Amino acid sequence: MSSVRMHMVTKNTIVLSAEVRDIKGEKVAELREQGFLPAIAYGPKMEETCLTLNSREFEKIFAEAGEHALIDLNIKGKKESFSVLVHDIQKEPVSRKITHVDFYAPDLEKKVEVSVEFVIEGESPAVKKLGGTIIKTVSELEVKSLPNNIPDEIRVNIESLDAIGKEIFVRDLIVPEGVEILKDPNEILVLVAAPTKVEEELEKPIEEKIDEIEGMIKKGDVPAEEGKEGKEAAEKESKDNKD
Repeated sequence: MSSVRMHMVTKNTIVLSAEVRDIKGEKVAELREQGFLPAIAYGPKMEETCLTLNSREFEKIFAEAGEHALIDLNIKGKKESFSVLVHDIQKEPVSRKITHVDFYAPDLEKKVEVSVEFVIEGESPAVKKLGGTIIKTVSELEVKSLPNNIPDEIRVNIESLDAIGKEIFVRDLIVPEGVEILKDPNEILVLVAAPTKVEEELEKPIEEKIDEIEGMIKKGDVPAEEGKEGKEAAEKESKDNKD
């Protein structure tokens, strides 16, 4: 197929402030009540450190950075900052408020594997002119790259999909040097389906069920309980007629 226009988006450096945390255990709940968020940071070149963050500041940054953007973590009292990724977050079950964060400080010279959002953009001529339906098979792509090269998202333009049945495969994506997509090159990412085909797929399970039931009726192959009830009804009717 023709070349696919695709690009990766990487955000500017994100800075987050933190302080070393001495409070642990049950007393951590008091920090949360005061608007602070407990966290921990660790990595191959960073000693495990308990931290305290400003809850609002982190929530704002997390909404922007997500789980795969590199964050420049400035710890009060430390001479140097640390490049970290959000490795894990814990949330309160009901309110979904973030209650704890794990930061991982990777070796910047070694590649890491992360999930990156996959986004389609543009308009397919097959949809506009032929009434086709765009089907996107994945919402994220696993990539492997150096921490500093992790893309914020991967976008692909679908203007090349100008006919029903046209597809975009993993192999069609052109990625920057040093970034590897960890998927089968022959896997379909986007395709254009005919409206009738989509409807057929949605209705297929129902039709198959109807055919199955009709087949059972024709063969007289009905569940045991139903057969028993039918037999009893027939015997009662025969008896009533004799009476």
